[in-house]
Amino acid sequence: MDSTTANRQLIEQLPRIAHRPEQLETLLDAASFRERLLLEIKQAKSRIYLVALYLQDDEAGRHILDALYQAKQKNPLLDIKVLVDWHRAQRGLIGAEASNGNTALYQHYADKNIHKIDVLGVPVRNREVFGVLHLKGFVIDDNVIYTGASLNDVYLAQHNRYRYDRYHVIKNKALADCMVDFIGNTLVASDAVTCLSQPNRPRIKVLKSAIKDLRENLQRASYYFISQQINEDHVGLTPMVGLGRRKNYLNTQIRRLIICAHEELIICTPYFNLPRSVMREVRRALRRGVTVTIIIGDKTANDFYIPPEEPFKTISSLPYLYEMNLRNFARRNEATIAKRQLRINIWKHHNNSFHLKGIWVDKTYMLLTGNNLNPRAWKLDLENAILIHDRNHLLEGQAQQEINTILQHTQLIGSYKQIEKLENYPTKVRKLLKRIKRIKADHLLNQIL
Repeated sequence: MDSTTANRQLIEQLPRIAHRPEQLETLLDAASFRERLLLEIKQAKSRIYLVALYLQDDEAGRHILDALYQAKQKNPLLDIKVLVDWHRAQRGLIGAEASNGNTALYQHYADKNIHKIDVLGVPVRNREVFGVLHLKGFVIDDNVIYTGASLNDVYLAQHNRYRYDRYHVIKNKALADCMVDFIGNTLVASDAVTCLSQPNRPRIKVLKSAIKDLRENLQRASYYFISQQINEDHVGLTPMVGLGRRKNYLNTQIRRLIICAHEELIICTPYFNLPRSVMREVRRALRRGVTVTIIIGDKTANDFYIPPEEPFKTISSLPYLYEMNLRNFARRNEATIAKRQLRINIWKHHNNSFHLKGIWVDKTYMLLTGNNLNPRAWKLDLENAILIHDRNHLLEGQAQQEINTILQHTQLIGSYKQIEKLENYPTKVRKLLKRIKRIKADHLLNQIL
């Protein structure tokens, strides 16, 4: 038995939750996601669990908090919890001026309302650079809204600008229950997880031992659910979670998913910086004749991009570093690009940004995830995903509509020469990247950013 067949069998043996395909809805733009999220919050009857990297102190973030607090005051028994990364909540945006982050906003809302909402900070590591809460999924009653988006103006398409992501609404009680159980039993129950709505918060030094215990628990944790029989008129859902370099269950299944591709493999990532094991399997897929499509944002659609006419910041060099990775990959695979076996589609739409992640395999498997498919996600951050098994292609039309929408604003690369090279970058960017390569720091940056 070859490796492709063996790994497909292992994917087929994964536990699954049965799901009716008509109860899965794909939203195709950020504005629709914002409207649907606010509607679901307004209609919530029993529980609202929102997990995101951050909930920002801006117009969109305040709209979300307004909706949550209105729902809570109307129904005090409504179980509402918001979980964000502990470190990220207590600082401003990268490259912005120093600030206290978003915690003042959370405290303000708590102070002016009778019935409080827990906004909980999750510290995955003692320092943000070594790992963050990158778990995704909003559970409202029995609906799971799964997206890689966080909660702020650009993700929620405020002020005529958006950050493009994927958005799926899955009505499934078993899935919702297992995700809420994981949040409650593994995160909320941890001594490391503290309420950010209160003025007196423990210092990171005080939490050090609890954070270590939490990380050890997370490295062993998984979603618990009873595997179900999948009939011909159902698809299967496998929620997965992973953290750390060793024995990472999610990483293992992502790699197996790529290995099992027979005909077609589509990968979306906002940062072209694939882990070595993923890059190796992509190369092997090309060698065995699989048609591989990689969809990635243009450097100007990267959330770290700063136009050359604006003041230079070191962090603004990152999109150029990712583009260098892409150009080198395309140059090494020029022959497969020429025969259209490898398709590199670069997304750009006005001044909007690109944040899509995901994998499609042979029109049979679709991975919903917030995982950036980069070394940081692979080794440092807490990540999750939902693998959709669609053996009978019941979701093929909906999946193809999503792919077509994603491709709408992309350019197909015909040669690596179409990708800008280092010599043409702005002077300050070029000097910094040459210095980084000279001291061989580019590998380290690729690992942690």
